[in-house]
Amino acid sequence: MELFPSLSLLFITFISLYVYFFLKPTSKAETKASGFKSYPLVGVLPEFLRNRHQFLQWSTEVLSGCATQTAVFNRPGKIHGVITANPLNVEHMLKTNFENYPKGPRFNSILEDFLGQGIFNADGELWRGQRKTASYEFNTRSLRNFVMENVTMEIQTRLVPLLEKAAATDKVLDLQDVLERFAFDNICKVAFNVDPSCLGGDGTTGGEFMTAFEEATSISADRFRYALPGLWKIKKLLGIGSEKRLAQSISKVHEFADKIISSRLEEQATKNNDEDLLSRFVGNSENSPEFLRDIVISVILAGRDTTSSALTWFFWLLSSRPEIQENILKELKTIRQQYGKTKNIGEAYNFDELRQMHYLHAAISESMRLFPPVSIDTKYCSDDDTMPDGSYVGKGWYVTYNSYAMGRMISVWGQDCFEYKPERWLENGIFKPESPFKFPVFNAGPRICLGKDMAYIQMKYIAASILERLKMDVLLERGKCPEMLLSLTLRMKGGLPVSMKQRLSE
Repeated sequence: MELFPSLSLLFITFISLYVYFFLKPTSKAETKASGFKSYPLVGVLPEFLRNRHQFLQWSTEVLSGCATQTAVFNRPGKIHGVITANPLNVEHMLKTNFENYPKGPRFNSILEDFLGQGIFNADGELWRGQRKTASYEFNTRSLRNFVMENVTMEIQTRLVPLLEKAAATDKVLDLQDVLERFAFDNICKVAFNVDPSCLGGDGTTGGEFMTAFEEATSISADRFRYALPGLWKIKKLLGIGSEKRLAQSISKVHEFADKIISSRLEEQATKNNDEDLLSRFVGNSENSPEFLRDIVISVILAGRDTTSSALTWFFWLLSSRPEIQENILKELKTIRQQYGKTKNIGEAYNFDELRQMHYLHAAISESMRLFPPVSIDTKYCSDDDTMPDGSYVGKGWYVTYNSYAMGRMISVWGQDCFEYKPERWLENGIFKPESPFKFPVFNAGPRICLGKDMAYIQMKYIAASILERLKMDVLLERGKCPEMLLSLTLRMKGGLPVSMKQRLSE
């Protein structure tokens, strides 16, 4: 019986598309002046379909033309919502009225197959419990140990040797893939005390899992962009197309996570091991193996995809800005020569030295302003509300803040917002952070990223170690931005092909 309403909706959609493309073309000026162009019955669906492949650029253009950088949208399937690039609205939903904006049922259901009840897909008391356990771990010992032990070892014994070998043999590398493997190894060691060695040997170990994880992430994110919101459920029920591939990929990811869980449960039975994040969750007998698996997958997603995304775009931006590279190298040289003694290139940086890298910190932050790893985030409105800019939000609506658009708003960052300019983050040479509601790259409010400081330390250590030893030539068309792949994080479609040369040999 439900087939006929669906066919009717499809018919209406096709008619609207015909009108949109052939009878009533919309100019860019008209779109910007009126927010999202909306049609009877189908709302913004025609425009959404036309721009789905460039959603970030399209939504940025629309929001920049709205008076308060906020626009209302509606789509078939009772989807109503607000998308904003206004810092006041972001603060309202992430902090001031936090309880009214959970992840919500649609977000939960779309990602449940992949993330289960893990911290990034949880609300209420379930989220608070995971947050409390994770917060204890991050606030006690993880950060410094991560820097001094895990990152140092991974950089000196795997990452740099791999890149130097590529330089010696003129081998082209996909730097995005290399950075994802690096981040994956590190998060597994820090959080689970497991070394998957994906960057070991020739840097291609664990390919099956990496491919499965990427596909599961990508297809799960695609569920948000279906023209007909329930279509993915039908494909899942029938076991066809992308949903069939998603099930296969998730099965491989679950197999990897289950091995970690079973190994840790065996260890727990013979000894009291609470030295990593996973052990703290295992120590709670109420947590089922399935719940522990959700924790493992969520932590891998957070630790692998975000920092690797940020560094991939950072190195691409840096490739066309030699003067910024020189400023970074000058800072590193100064740090190595402080206290009256010179520290040779190749010697490990300590925690305090990494914290002194203010210009590098600014350069990485500026890169994330333009290419935030998590470019959009959506919440659910539990009760009718009004945003600080006057925008009405109805109960059951979805509210999305667009970090990518925020970095390109003149009203937020000034006339030079499109320019890559690390100096905007510095005051007398010292890094000066911005409000997290203006720069919500690490989320903000009660759900702000617990691993923020750890991520910065990791990214600075990697960037410093590569830049002072190697010159990188990005093998992409100069002056043209690579195609963006909007998954749960912002990846570079096709990767980042690079060739390396030893800097010291010049």
